[in-house]
Amino acid sequence: MAKKTKKKDMSCNSKGCQCCSSSAIYGLGFVGAAIYYISTATGFWNGVWGFIKAIVWPAFMAFEVMKFLGM
Repeated sequence: MAKKTKKKDMSCNSKGCQCCSSSAIYGLGFVGAAIYYISTATGFWNGVWGFIKAIVWPAFMAFEVMKFLGM
């Protein structure tokens, strides 16, 4: 007799929606930042550094916002 497995509920609930929407925003921001940093790079290693910066773009954004607000 075959075992019945429970399917994971992929419906929108209080935990699932926030995770999915923040992942999409981070992903779009990553792609945009990677395109910007790599397109402005003047050499190979600058492009590699730009890719690394694209991974951590939220930290740069938070730093600049706090600096602008004088915190």
